Amino acid sequence: MMAAGEAANNGACVTLLEKNEKLGKKLHITGKGRCNLTNNTDVPGLLAQVLSNASFLNSTFRAMDSQILMQFFEQQGVPLKTERGGRVFPVSDKADDINKALISYLREVGVRVLLKTEVKKIERGYKAFCLYTNSAVSANIFEADAVIIATGGLSYPSTGSTGDGYNFAKNFGHSIIETFPALVPLNVAENFTASLEGLSLRNVRATVKTASNPPLFEELGEMLFTRTGVTGPLILKASAFLCDKLSRNHCNKLTIDLKPALSREQLDARLLRDFAAAQNKNFANSLTKLLPNRLIETIISLSGIPPDKKVNSITRTERQNLLNILKSLPLTPTSTAGYKEAVITKGGVNTREINPSTLMSKLCPGLFFAGEVSDVHAMTGGYNLQIAFSMGLLAGRSAAKY
Repeated sequence: MMAAGEAANNGACVTLLEKNEKLGKKLHITGKGRCNLTNNTDVPGLLAQVLSNASFLNSTFRAMDSQILMQFFEQQGVPLKTERGGRVFPVSDKADDINKALISYLREVGVRVLLKTEVKKIERGYKAFCLYTNSAVSANIFEADAVIIATGGLSYPSTGSTGDGYNFAKNFGHSIIETFPALVPLNVAENFTASLEGLSLRNVRATVKTASNPPLFEELGEMLFTRTGVTGPLILKASAFLCDKLSRNHCNKLTIDLKPALSREQLDARLLRDFAAAQNKNFANSLTKLLPNRLIETIISLSGIPPDKKVNSITRTERQNLLNILKSLPLTPTSTAGYKEAVITKGGVNTREINPSTLMSKLCPGLFFAGEVSDVHAMTGGYNLQIAFSMGLLAGRSAAKY
């Protein structure tokens, strides 16, 4: 939508071919329906959160940074607010307001929108591109001087992102960097998560490690147990560093520090105080001040200390084992929850084959790429939508000029 609007705003005659029955289907579900459209930071701040090919996006973000994007939507009549971590949302907390603003913009600049029109094939003719569609409501073949592929990746396929753009790109000689679901819940080998399903933990630290390497990821945040694993903002971020390694027999370990505000020594002192106050109780009844009730049974089981053992008879070695669990709850990721639950797709059209200043293909003049179809992705917090909007604007502007 941003690409089509910007191209039309720069004088091009633009037709937007949309295979869904309405525009912005994926936009409706972003930010849990609230639409975290960007992050209120500068260009270096945006680039710092990009996980793949950040330098490729330098020109893109300078064409439209977060301030320009926020100004665009406010001029379209959508007041915005900035929340914790710089995340920007519409004041209404409705993604639909962002979608309506874009649709209104398309109407304002004269973009022709054709819904239920799925592009099946794109060919390059002598003078123009030919796009073949399945449309029953309009012509089946369209000609264009320039084409912008803005089809998304493979995430949330129910919204129409089914990898079409990769096939179009391959037909023009482009290589596709292997794709993986990213910013996605993780399934783990441990079966204790089933009994903890729905339990949310705040202010814990997740660490991702592989064999003999320094941590790939380490951060504080919030997580949630699921029947088959873990999810939540912290885990989605961690998944971005794991998603391409799970199927490759790496020795992947995800550990959770349940008490990151306390050093190991401080936590040991805290345990000694709690044990002293409950020295005649069973171990099972001694952790109520330290942990959520639903977590206690699992921690006791993992510690190896009998739940009916009197606290005053717990040995130092047993207490050290308990400390290990509290400071490093072990989880073994086995797979992701897949594209159906992935916020984004890692991988895509090789950025080395795209001109970063214009987003035009280096292999096929007149072919442009915008958004997640290309091999760029970032952390959560509004950065991925900023990439989409910024690439859309630059691709639209460049295509119109072409």
